Order: sequence, then structure tokens, then C-alpha cells
Amino acid sequence: MDKDVGGLQVLRDGVWHTVPNSPHILLINIADYMEIMSNGIFKSPVHRAVTNAEKERISVAMFHGLDPEKDIEPAADLLLNEEQPARYKKLKAKEYMAGFYEHFCRGTRFIDSVKI
Repeated sequence: MDKDVGGLQVLRDGVWHTVPNSPHILLINIADYMEIMSNGIFKSPVHRAVTNAEKERISVAMFHGLDPEKDIEPAADLLLNEEQPARYKKLKAKEYMAGFYEHFCRGTRFIDSVKI
């Protein structure tokens, strides 16, 4: 993150909150795959970048995709008993990406539709 110029915001309880700047850190957004695989322990944040009219900022976004034929589901080790059942449906990575883009165009979150 740039120490002088902010711009990252996260949505919580319907309100956008600015993420504080800290010099020399690497910020990792874990995204929806990790929310599903962690069975909801880690949440995928709704976020946005905002511009600054007075200062420049450089952001680098990197994405990692899964093999389209791989299953996405909660990790078996996290499903310990009846009190901790799966909270997300099992689906192929390609099904998730198709649903993600369809919902993104509508301004909704596909991850909400795969919750059990």
C-alpha cells in the first residue's frame, strides 16, 4: 500500500469504510474461493478503489484462477460435526466463474447464492 495515498474501501453494514494506509505492506484480498473453502471462517470483502484528485497512486492487482474442472467446496477438515455443517454448495470452478460474472453485471454477489 502506498504510504501517502489511500484509496481502498470496504463495505460493512451498508457503509463504505476507508482502509487505513500503512507503508510497506502487502494487502491480500482472499476472495470468494477462500470464503467457501474456509466454510465462512474467512470472509470475502466487498471492496472498491477510489481515486484522489490531488495525488497519484499505483495499484497492482493480481488474480489467481483455479482449474475450471476443480471442485470448490468447504474443506473437509472444517466440517467436524453436525454443529459445523457445510455452509456452501459444492460446485465446479467454471460454474462459479460463470455465476460470478453474471451476478457482477447485476451488482449482486454470486457467493450469496451458493450459501446453504
